[in-house]
Amino acid sequence: MSTEVFLAFDFGEKYIGIAVGNTLTQQARPLGAIKNRNRNSGWDDITRLVNEWQPQALVVGLPLNMDDSENLLTKRANKFGKQLQGRYNLAVHMVDERLTTRQALAQHSESGNSKALAKQDLDGISAALILQTFLNDVRAPR
Repeated sequence: MSTEVFLAFDFGEKYIGIAVGNTLTQQARPLGAIKNRNRNSGWDDITRLVNEWQPQALVVGLPLNMDDSENLLTKRANKFGKQLQGRYNLAVHMVDERLTTRQALAQHSESGNSKALAKQDLDGISAALILQTFLNDVRAPR
């Protein structure tokens, strides 16, 4: 079985967190974040990353309310996922991202790092958590 590479995105109105992972290591790691310029989604940066990592599929965090209902950002994340699929002709997997920002902050504080976490770093860590969820739940050998 060959190794599959995935890029994951934590879509936000100001920044889009990005992470990479694969099925060989079953690990995701943050790549930071790019500016979502005027809701233009930083397509040049995303294209560069897709070309660099050559992923087999993409993963996008789906922000849902705690009661499973959708919100304005849910619709924007879905639209972003459709744009990714159209631009790169890759499968896009939408993954529930509830509480990933809170989990990223908790990981940072548990690491003992007293330095404030930059928004871009937080978004990258959130993208890695989204991708790790995908790798654990969806891609894990059954």
